Amino acid sequence: MKIAIFGNTYRPVIISHIKTIIDYLSLNEISVSLDEDLFEYVKAYNNFSPGDIEIIRSDNFRADYVLSIGGDGTFLSTAARVGRKDIPILGINTGRLGFLTDVSGEKIIPALEAIISGKFTIEERTLLNITAKDGTPFSYPVALNDISILKQESSSMISINLSLNNEPVNRYQADGLVISTPTGSTAYSMSVGGPIVVPQTRNIIISPVASHSLSVRPLVVPDDWVIDLEVKSRSKNYMVSLDGRTKVLEQNTQLQISRADYTIKVIKQLNHTYFDTLKSKLMWGIDKRN
Repeated sequence: MKIAIFGNTYRPVIISHIKTIIDYLSLNEISVSLDEDLFEYVKAYNNFSPGDIEIIRSDNFRADYVLSIGGDGTFLSTAARVGRKDIPILGINTGRLGFLTDVSGEKIIPALEAIISGKFTIEERTLLNITAKDGTPFSYPVALNDISILKQESSSMISINLSLNNEPVNRYQADGLVISTPTGSTAYSMSVGGPIVVPQTRNIIISPVASHSLSVRPLVVPDDWVIDLEVKSRSKNYMVSLDGRTKVLEQNTQLQISRADYTIKVIKQLNHTYFDTLKSKLMWGIDKRN
């Protein structure tokens, strides 16, 4: 068995977690590889050396499982590195909220034991793919959480024409539009009033950002539908964000968004459900009244 590790290189707490993981996996004679940036970050601490560890220097790596240590942002970047490799990912949380990284630091060893013994479940998460109709390239045109169309300047709104399966649906006057997967329904989409959608559903959520019309509400459509977008802006350009990776486009660049042709596999602990995550992260069911 071989496990690859990616992590947040801005949180010193990750050092102790990595030491715990490497010590445990070495004891069980499991091969370990570390992302190059993470390796250098860990090596910089004099009290811990990762030893004879394979270093991941590109996206061309192999592993049976991947560990993502950090917050949801780290998980998203890890998923981008995994891409089409079909390698299950376990998220270990050192961030704040953590919907994707739901294994806490004190539960690292039980989670590793579960991986070794095969006592876990795998959830397949859909992704969104974006293409520009004029051929403008994207370095990584896929998003696990969301694709956001946003204004670049603060003084005025943008106009977004939305078509679904070639049928014109709406013209949004807003600060932007969030196109989200069910996985991303608890991210940016939720913050702009979008619904929470369980990951197993096959949907896409379309949520406006600060719409100029109070009658405009989020829309949920099947994920096998094709979304076409045309944007107009006073500044003659707009911004696209794919899981936080941003790109500025000219307003005549039309976009098409659809479900990607592969999924990301997420490792979940046995007897842990999505609603357990909602209860712990959003404090559902907790009454703080005296």
